[in-house]
Amino acid sequence: MEKIKILIIDDETPARELIKHYLKEVDSIEVIAECADGFSGLKVITAMKPDLVFLDIQMPRLTGIEMVEVLTEKPEIIFTTAYDQFAIRAFELNAVDYLMKPFPKRRFLDAVNKAVEKIRSGKGNKEPASQLLSKKPETSSPVNRIVVRKGNAINLIPVEQIRYVEAQDDYVMIFHSSGKALKQQTMKFYEDNLPKADFVRIHRSYIVKVEAIKGIEPYGKDNHIAILHSGDKLPVSRAGYKHLKKELNF
Repeated sequence: MEKIKILIIDDETPARELIKHYLKEVDSIEVIAECADGFSGLKVITAMKPDLVFLDIQMPRLTGIEMVEVLTEKPEIIFTTAYDQFAIRAFELNAVDYLMKPFPKRRFLDAVNKAVEKIRSGKGNKEPASQLLSKKPETSSPVNRIVVRKGNAINLIPVEQIRYVEAQDDYVMIFHSSGKALKQQTMKFYEDNLPKADFVRIHRSYIVKVEAIKGIEPYGKDNHIAILHSGDKLPVSRAGYKHLKKELNF
């Protein structure tokens, strides 16, 4: 029987070594690579297509959660982390399991066996990993950057550079100071997770940074448009106009 291909992504060498040591007891798997950061992990996943990834969450440059956001492949994932606040989010991302460091060998092997059974049964992830983020619950604090993929490049957009977000079917277009970027996420995610003191939803298709607004002008009967400093003009719904009046105190 063909062995299950394993990738380990963790910025701590002792953590990677421990996982490899524990995996020696599992005959049905093969560790094909290990990476110390999310950017390298993305390249290996694309090139080598592992069946199962052990993924740390808190890593420099790119977190495990951010890495999942831009994945186009569909490996099974077991999150490994020292922080329990990510547990609910990990399971909502359809992770096989969530291991809290330091994890005992028996708990680790239980997670591996669960993953092997899921992969062998053909009941694994049937959608790109990035789509799983639509199931993610609200985070406890606003996001401070957005991770986007453009071709083979991964770009990090600081929230303070975002001017507005526009809905485009199952995607959103993020307009920022350096251009624009398309991402497969919902408007609700941005409404819930962008800093509420800085951004307001002015229309079912638009969320805008308050500081980016130059003025509000009437447009036809009971309609308005927001004029941005960039020159962009965005429609404002009745509900959005009420939100703006509250935010801008007029």
